[in-house]
Amino acid sequence: PCPGRCAYFVERKKRFCKMIPAAGRRFCGEHGQQEENYRKRIPCPLDPKHTVYEDQLHKHLKKCNSREKPKPVYFVQDINAGLKDVAEIPEKLVPLSSLSKEELDNLIIKLKKASNGLELRLKEQILSHQALQEALNDPKNGESAFKHLKQQASILGNMEKLNLLGPGRCFVEFGAGRGKLSHWVDAALQNVENVQFLLVERATTRFKVDGKHKRKDSVFERLQVDIQHLCLKKVPILEQKKLPVVGIGKHLCGTATDLALRCLVESYTACCDVENEEPAPKRSRNDKTEVASNNSAENKSNKEDCKPVAGIVVALCCHHKCDWTHYVGKEFFKSVGLGPVEFHYFQRMSSWATCGMRETTTKASTSEESEDRTNDTEEHEQTFSKTENCSDTLQGILTVEERKEIGCLCKLLIDHGRIVFLQQRGYKAALQYYTESTVSLENVLLTAVPNLSLIPDPTT
Repeated sequence: PCPGRCAYFVERKKRFCKMIPAAGRRFCGEHGQQEENYRKRIPCPLDPKHTVYEDQLHKHLKKCNSREKPKPVYFVQDINAGLKDVAEIPEKLVPLSSLSKEELDNLIIKLKKASNGLELRLKEQILSHQALQEALNDPKNGESAFKHLKQQASILGNMEKLNLLGPGRCFVEFGAGRGKLSHWVDAALQNVENVQFLLVERATTRFKVDGKHKRKDSVFERLQVDIQHLCLKKVPILEQKKLPVVGIGKHLCGTATDLALRCLVESYTACCDVENEEPAPKRSRNDKTEVASNNSAENKSNKEDCKPVAGIVVALCCHHKCDWTHYVGKEFFKSVGLGPVEFHYFQRMSSWATCGMRETTTKASTSEESEDRTNDTEEHEQTFSKTENCSDTLQGILTVEERKEIGCLCKLLIDHGRIVFLQQRGYKAALQYYTESTVSLENVLLTAVPNLSLIPDPTT
């Protein structure tokens, strides 16, 4: 063993343990049983991935990092989960590879019928932003880092086009991971005052970049909570300043997108609307003319201030991880004669758009909601699934191109349900390609801003 290291030889790894033992001991805590005066170690009941001395278990449980911590004030159980549908998906649904040709054909017919009339080719809106030009031109950045920078630059370009990069805003990054997107938004707002950043991530994250921001004009705060339980209204910094919110996200995975949309335009907006409602004071008949005049003068400002969410810009991905329970587009699906069973198969078939049942694979991240973004690999690209995506049964039914076309149609249909959801709640929503498919196969951006034409006139 190396000097000062554990003397236990790990047979599986064909090397000595690299842990540092306590002073005067030859073995580390994990391999202390090799010592003559061995104190028994047992798996921690809170997390069996680590062990603890049996005689110190009571003391360890009080400080173990896996212990249940007090819930933050903004934690509200299932506030963004959505209502459970009475007609749930049957427990035993056969996988796609077990469907007969007739069953698969019926699903495809339903898919094409429901997609009839949708814009199949989205508008390309591949933009950039000056804040990232230096990084984009830096030769030290490798190919993978360059791809991420191009995506972030286009997201910022689209935000600028929608006039969302301005003062007096709170930017909420969902599935923040290391916080790179917020980092570049902050870089684009160097001379802008009164800006806040809330980075929502349910998992602990290494190599975070938000801690590096010391600029007085912007405030970075990390919220470690599942989006499903996040009540933005109760976040202290939003309660104090009440700034308009801009929801952002880069590759917000599957269900997380639906939870974020519901968090912004349902639970948070509803809370703000209730808070802003004040009983109208009684007025005499002589005051009516004056009231109408004041309302007319303030009409424009009222329209601008009535929406607590100023905009939403989210790069979508991982439709195969969507869930009917949390999906925001249920009403749209039902309106075109579809239900939870069809949704289940469509979200599985959506993976065909990015994997196509190809024999070659790309290195992928299997984390959900950006749980591990510590390297520069393209997160959320599809892994090769033999059971679902390369079945010999399906190989003889559909060609690779046909599967890719059907997968894209499934993704479009699921995304269109999200657009309808936003439109019904007073937002002008759209889908566009924000980067080339060579940069990322998940290259669709969802944007939404309040539709001022739908906001009622306060004078009426």
